[in-house]
Amino acid sequence: MAVIGTAAGVVFLVLSGLTVWSLSHRDSVSRPKLTDKDTIVLADFDNKTADPVFDDTLRQGLSVELQQSPFLSLIGDQQVRQTLALMGQPKDARLTPEIAREICERTGSAAILDGSIRSLGSQYVLGLEAKTCNTGNILDQEQAQAARREDVLNTLSQIARKFRTRVGESLATVEKHSTPLWEATTPSLEALNVYTAGHKAGFLAWSAVSVTIPSYRRAVEIDPQFAMAWANLGLDYSSIGESVLATESTIKAWQLRDRVSDWERFFIDVLYYRQVTGNLEKAYQTLELWYQTYPRGGDREPPNPQELLAGLSTRGTGRFERAIEMAQKTIAAHPDIFIGYDSLAYSYTFLDRFPEAESILQRASEHKWRDNHNVLVFRYNIAVLKGDKDQMDRAVALARGKRGAEHWMAHEEALALARSGRLQDARRSSNRAIDLAVQEEAREEAATYEAARAVWEAVSGNGAEGKKSAIAALDLSNGREVEYAAGLALAFSGDTSRSEALAGDLEKRFPEDTFVKFTYVPVLRALAALKRSKPADSVERLQIALRYELAANGLNFAHHYLGGLHSAYVRGEALTGMHRYTEAAAEFQKIIDHRGIVGLGSHRPAGALATRQSVRFVGR
Repeated sequence: MAVIGTAAGVVFLVLSGLTVWSLSHRDSVSRPKLTDKDTIVLADFDNKTADPVFDDTLRQGLSVELQQSPFLSLIGDQQVRQTLALMGQPKDARLTPEIAREICERTGSAAILDGSIRSLGSQYVLGLEAKTCNTGNILDQEQAQAARREDVLNTLSQIARKFRTRVGESLATVEKHSTPLWEATTPSLEALNVYTAGHKAGFLAWSAVSVTIPSYRRAVEIDPQFAMAWANLGLDYSSIGESVLATESTIKAWQLRDRVSDWERFFIDVLYYRQVTGNLEKAYQTLELWYQTYPRGGDREPPNPQELLAGLSTRGTGRFERAIEMAQKTIAAHPDIFIGYDSLAYSYTFLDRFPEAESILQRASEHKWRDNHNVLVFRYNIAVLKGDKDQMDRAVALARGKRGAEHWMAHEEALALARSGRLQDARRSSNRAIDLAVQEEAREEAATYEAARAVWEAVSGNGAEGKKSAIAALDLSNGREVEYAAGLALAFSGDTSRSEALAGDLEKRFPEDTFVKFTYVPVLRALAALKRSKPADSVERLQIALRYELAANGLNFAHHYLGGLHSAYVRGEALTGMHRYTEAAAEFQKIIDHRGIVGLGSHRPAGALATRQSVRFVGR
């Protein structure tokens, strides 16, 4: 057994201002080892200093350090909180060695890892001890001394790397996946402390982004080089439909990607391809490589490659079955995290498997997400597609008075009302959605609502109103989906010059973007050609859209729900103009047959009418 303070058992190493002890039992070769199937419970650090900055920060730092390993797997914080509840403990209870051991036993984990820090004059002594859960046998003990407060994170990295090799991970793997903590996160304890507080509170809060976004913003104010804070900020902005802010934050993270660990670099690369360039094929391939590099990655709390493979990059390229597989695995690994249910419900909906989508949303509600914004809106949309008025009314009532949910639901109501031809009621609901979003300073969400209104006004034959709403939307935001929807409305309203200008802007700003390249620009240019009485040119321009025509696009997500298959609608109109009625009817039939992809778009009833007309022409 290593004995602290016994001169014969201590070797002093002075390295970069640090004094490190490596303490080993003489029969250390017989110590038990972990395997690549085992999981570890990380206890809270025992902070014996007078500095509260170390309370949660060191545990977060150690977690980041150990998550670089493809070999080790930590029990996630969400599973820890779930187990605490089963133990009758508060969900924010401190993970003392005793509580951590019980969590370890209940989760079938192999070991607990305790950390400590204490003052030694002006210096700091850090310790780690790993024990097996069932026997309490010591797997490893490490201790190191930091000469200054600023050296604590570097010291933590050193002892974490020692721990990894001593419990069974190969030295080659450690060396390959071992970015120093101060580089992988931040050298600022204050920035890491704020980041950690936001990350932790986000799991505990009902509306996580209301807690995490201010924390991540504060972290990057303290340390503008904090790549992962920028990355998580970008992810959170994306989740609430703020694409411009998401892009800005993600670009900053990507510019700092050389400072992070391999795991974090994969994460940032995926975000960059998904949210900045929009190249979903590249994002998907990167996700698959990440998943292969870290076979146990799905065991870690989201965001992880398994969870992200259930999302936009996979559905946006039409790989719905793969998305379903990954969502099911995410739910199995993390039943108390909402994202798996949300992703699975989306994929089922896009495949018109509405009973399965409803079933998974019911499971989510039974956990704790009955009033979750996404669940409410999702249930409303499925109810609209099924014609279930009672379910629609229940969802609307539950959203009333809830910040963030009420304006979103009012927008969905407007889409549904416009779709059924009740334009005056739709306008009232749309006005309420836009006003509430502006009051909550959600400018891009307000812009998407205004742009959506522009489309349904134009499709309904109200060109002047469509143009007015399109211009109002562009005054609020130049986000990708806002520009496309506004361009769509302008083209339907006959203003092809402005519509084509928006197509040119999208093409210039997003040259790699999957949605822009294969859907948005081709549709806008095809519609402009159609308005100029060039239907053959219109059909030709839409050839490229066939590749992802039945995939989800940006208007299927977030605060849009204008749906997809605009390309099929425009192609059908163009073929009608060429008197190719059988082919036109087949295009319009796509819109009828794929309710989940079309969503609440007003082109569905228009497509149904066009189908009937085309069939009549065929019969003549």
